[in-house]
Amino acid sequence: MHPARIAELLEPFLGPATATNPCHSEPVRSSGEEPVLLSPLQLHNISTYIDILIRWNARINLTAIRNEDEIVTRHFGESFFAARHLFPSRSAPSASSALKDVDVADLGSGAGFPGIPIKLWAPHISLTLIESNHKKATFLREVGRALTLTDINIQNARAESLAPAQFDVVTLRAVEHFADALPVAARLLTPGGRLAILISSSQLELARAAIPGFTWSKPVLIPESATRVLLVGAYR
Repeated sequence: MHPARIAELLEPFLGPATATNPCHSEPVRSSGEEPVLLSPLQLHNISTYIDILIRWNARINLTAIRNEDEIVTRHFGESFFAARHLFPSRSAPSASSALKDVDVADLGSGAGFPGIPIKLWAPHISLTLIESNHKKATFLREVGRALTLTDINIQNARAESLAPAQFDVVTLRAVEHFADALPVAARLLTPGGRLAILISSSQLELARAAIPGFTWSKPVLIPESATRVLLVGAYR
């Protein structure tokens, strides 16, 4: 897919932050901000990723979406939108900073969303993709090699089998048994860590009820969607 077309389709997701208006269903945008431009390398990597995804999707069911434009908006757009909210600054901490690189886990990674786009957005993070399906884990490894990603770990295992309190950020999107997966994801967080979930607004109450000890930020409406939101929370 041509990088210029990818950039055009992703522009709404990389614009000013949006929040849900408490009085209306329409998104509220910050003013005075310009959309972030992805680099030629990032756009090239997205194009390569799409090619691999389409080729593998003919053999195993990675995504029901076959149209390239929709793959960009539905998968990459949503993922980059989450990345921009989680990591407003894409630069790595300086050598003199006491901050460490952030350990991020994508639970039930499947085709790699949102984990791999978050890594493309913020290359300094340490990324673990947790995927119990062997074929999907093999696909993720091929993508990692093709994009020459570093500091990325593919865990072909169930999340319940991993040691607790390992990650600063855990992401979750389109997993089966959503309510059951949330406590598992929360268990993987370090104290003060953040859980970022991409869900339908109809799932908000279910999410809050599944992990009652969490403090949740206001849901943020995803561009070009009437119902999809980003919800971020942490233990009180």
